[in-house]
Amino acid sequence: MRALDRHCWSVSGEFRKLGELLDQDPDAIDDHLDLPGVLLYRFFSIPRRYWPALDVPPQVAAVCGTSLAQAVVWERFSYADPNVLLAGPGPALSSDAIHALADEEQTDRWFRRFAARPDHTFFAVTEPAKGSAATELTTTLRPATDGDGWVLNGEKTYVGNGARGQVGLVFCRRAPGPWGIEAALVEASSPGFSAELLPSVGLRGARISRMRFEDVRIPDRNLLGQHRRPTQRGLHGARQVFYRARPGIAAMAVGCAQAVCDHVRGQGVRDGGAGGDRLAAVEDRIAAIRRLIHRIAADIDGGLIDPHRIAAAKAGAARVAEDATVLAAELLGPASLLDDPWLEKVYRDVRAFEFMEGAGNVHLLSVFQGLLKGSGAGAVGPEGVR
Repeated sequence: MRALDRHCWSVSGEFRKLGELLDQDPDAIDDHLDLPGVLLYRFFSIPRRYWPALDVPPQVAAVCGTSLAQAVVWERFSYADPNVLLAGPGPALSSDAIHALADEEQTDRWFRRFAARPDHTFFAVTEPAKGSAATELTTTLRPATDGDGWVLNGEKTYVGNGARGQVGLVFCRRAPGPWGIEAALVEASSPGFSAELLPSVGLRGARISRMRFEDVRIPDRNLLGQHRRPTQRGLHGARQVFYRARPGIAAMAVGCAQAVCDHVRGQGVRDGGAGGDRLAAVEDRIAAIRRLIHRIAADIDGGLIDPHRIAAAKAGAARVAEDATVLAAELLGPASLLDDPWLEKVYRDVRAFEFMEGAGNVHLLSVFQGLLKGSGAGAVGPEGVR
């Protein structure tokens, strides 16, 4: 993974300046789609058999698509600026759901599309007033009265790229109960589809959106998992995405936290004094959470998923990112948030990690359940998951 880390470092040099542009206008990414780092992110989760000729070292290409590589890439790119990752085109979160649910034709159609053009995608689960209760979703999928496919009705909110994506996955209810939930591929160009960008304080590259579906027609070929048992459809795909995405989100938070600590070091704060010792304590937490993320990611690649440890990593990473920015403002002085535009922006950005791929309290409950079961979910330590 060292070669991958070095490559990410070399291709992310322009991300911090680009992140400033995206904070003002997320669509500015369209002028930078040929940057090597943006291209790497776009093709990272696309199987290599679909790749065109890319200027990517073979040892880097060989690990693309793995969870451990994702943790390395997302941390390194987020060290520069996480908005570039979130604003960039590509299949993103939906790829894991495609692998988990789609048949061969759907899988091939999906990846050929994203290899051919720089489309954005969305992954729509959360609904108004439902929060993290995915099993309670009310967006409906009903057979079309004319017998041709399905009809989608409902609303989703807090969806990344919901108002920008050309296509994405929408989780909806076809029947009562947890096994009545389905995943459908939805084209944003479909009649009855509408979406609007929600105002956000930070991490604006994510384009957090609200989406509405009014009698949106879904062709039968766009309903995922029809060849699978009900227990292996719908929420099964969502869970696979969450299990694999949460270590990535944690890695993004760690990347931001490390960048803040390095920035403070660059301003002259050294070990030995009270401020230096407090900074070193945060850096120790970052290192511990990074090790946990890498162990979790390697386990996922080996087929072992521990939801409780994943929750510990995500909760701990989100907290340490916030703590790093608070400490930076204390050590550099409150005026630093006015005088230093980058620090002010990352201070806003990292607050989003608390709510991405499950809010912090949900993860803390999972950590508690893991401790009761003796899974070792609290290995990151009290400061990491508090």
